[in-house]
Amino acid sequence: MTAAHCISKDKTYRVVLGKHNLKVSELGSVSVEIAPGNIFVHEKWNPILVALGYDIALIKLASPMTLSNAIELGCIPAPETVLPNNYPCYITGWGRLYTNGPIADNLQQALLPVVDYATCSKLDWWGFGVRKTMVCAGGDGIVAGCNGDSGGPLNCQAADGIWEVHGIASFVSSLGCNAKKKPTVFTRVSAYNDWIAQIMANN
Repeated sequence: MTAAHCISKDKTYRVVLGKHNLKVSELGSVSVEIAPGNIFVHEKWNPILVALGYDIALIKLASPMTLSNAIELGCIPAPETVLPNNYPCYITGWGRLYTNGPIADNLQQALLPVVDYATCSKLDWWGFGVRKTMVCAGGDGIVAGCNGDSGGPLNCQAADGIWEVHGIASFVSSLGCNAKKKPTVFTRVSAYNDWIAQIMANN
């Protein structure tokens, strides 16, 4: 899974699994070229109207990958799962280390507690900029996702210990990545279970 806004029709993509440092060759990492026909962007995605949602895309690998210490699965949550306020989740990515800062070489990880919709949709937070098909996380003015983290996961551990991908990094505030009361906004994966299942069944 990735964000729809990360996909451009005129580009060729590859997926690298088991990667940590972008600058060095790492034992256990696997690079896979992706055929254009194996990228599926949600048909309702509109890059001009980001606030409508649908910022989700699926990438099909040509063959199954072998799991290892460096490559593990992130599960899809049950349909319409909505996490409570302050639920602990983690963002990971190689985005900017701070607003207008350098891109990270090493994979970054940060604790971003969920901000429920009732709070995130308040006028002094994101207001009408967020929908119920999104997940807000962070907003403390200190820790946040940033430009370049887009398409990456918001991982949250379920009560049974399984890690689930509840969000796909979608956008941050133009006021800055770590603006207070402007948490990182993610596509809520559990709002798209039917679409994911349909794409997988047909391809």
